[in-house]
Amino acid sequence: MADTVNVPAPAGQITTKLENAEAGFKASKTLSANLQKVLVDFIALELVGKHAHWNIVGPNFRDLHLNLDEVVGIAREGADEVAERMRALHASPDGRPAVVAASTTLPESPQGEVLTHDAIKVITASIEAVTGTMREVHDQIDEEDPTSADILHGFIQQLEQQAWFISAETRTPSAR
Repeated sequence: MADTVNVPAPAGQITTKLENAEAGFKASKTLSANLQKVLVDFIALELVGKHAHWNIVGPNFRDLHLNLDEVVGIAREGADEVAERMRALHASPDGRPAVVAASTTLPESPQGEVLTHDAIKVITASIEAVTGTMREVHDQIDEEDPTSADILHGFIQQLEQQAWFISAETRTPSAR
């Protein structure tokens, strides 16, 4: 996470007038902030996954190359679903690059070509950062809005499965 990144001030603080169909549940500042944390990590994971996808070289390149596209797809779907949930709750998702760079919990990715086994460590740590964020905010989200918490459940399951698939490449059986 870069400490020197200046995050631009949010624009559009004045929201559109609510209509009859939109008079339902409204997210609190805490719920909005927690969903925003998840959103930026999903966006960052999509970027990290594509960056690794383009730059990996080495053993089992093709398998990892294809698996990274699965991770990117999950991250893209997660970002969209969380952002749309935020809008449904009258919150404004912020996916601007400066905001994502300044607030993601994902570790820095190496620049240039990366050996597949090194990329496995980076992408696994990135997935674990996203699921860690979701688990960190889960209980507060669930307390206020179980529907939003349910969205997190499915993505935690999918990403933890991907971390297992990807990290299995570099694991060895334990001695018996």
